[in-house]
Amino acid sequence: MDEVFKALADPSRRALLDSLNARNGQTLRELCAGLDMARQSVSKHLAVLEEAGLVTTVRRGREKLHYLNAAPVHEIAHRWISRYDRARVQALADLKLALEETPMDAPTFVYTTYIRTTPQKLWQALTEPAFTRRYWATEFTTDWSAGSPMTWDNHGVLISDPEQVVLEAEPYSRLSYTWHAITPELAKRFGWDEELLARLSGEARSKVTFTIEEAAQVVKLTVVHDGFEPGSGLAEMVTHGWPNVVASLKTLLETGEPLPADA
Repeated sequence: MDEVFKALADPSRRALLDSLNARNGQTLRELCAGLDMARQSVSKHLAVLEEAGLVTTVRRGREKLHYLNAAPVHEIAHRWISRYDRARVQALADLKLALEETPMDAPTFVYTTYIRTTPQKLWQALTEPAFTRRYWATEFTTDWSAGSPMTWDNHGVLISDPEQVVLEAEPYSRLSYTWHAITPELAKRFGWDEELLARLSGEARSKVTFTIEEAAQVVKLTVVHDGFEPGSGLAEMVTHGWPNVVASLKTLLETGEPLPADA
């Protein structure tokens, strides 16, 4: 975690994070235009932030978009927060919240973490019920072929819909599928009122994509959840939900046990 604290110590790098917190998914040109820094300086600072895992990038055609990545701070909060006094805990919590908040005018959730495992085991953890039910309380019924339907068992609620499909499935490297439908049964399970149910069920269907890359003795996992409408309520939910799911997945693969349910 030394790289994280070193990256955050520089005011210029904090300014870059502030800029991305205000508007996520910016190109290098856009970041330079919004800050009083030379292009070369911005590139160097971004490289430090990427090395620390605080910024992650996604290719869209010829452009490289930069996103805040809350994973390093989230892992500090989950694994070592009890070692800090109250003031430091609050500082980490504030930073974690700032990094996880995605502006709702362009809601795209991007999250990158590194896991001590293999691509094969990570693929199993993303697709096989024996794993997914342990860290996510969710199971999928599908053959994991592109275009195949998916039935979700989400916290004990079965969700079937013809638009729930596998979009891409390249074993050990890339997996993408559409998000589940929002149903009255799911709303009842989580205690949502009629207004929230109507709002969420009226939104366009989003999708999630997992990219798996082997890196030395670890595996880099990038989660991209997009396809939301401006002001999406579901986008706000997954922004706070995915870090917990991924942290529990990482802990399961590295220790054999997921995070406690109340972590």
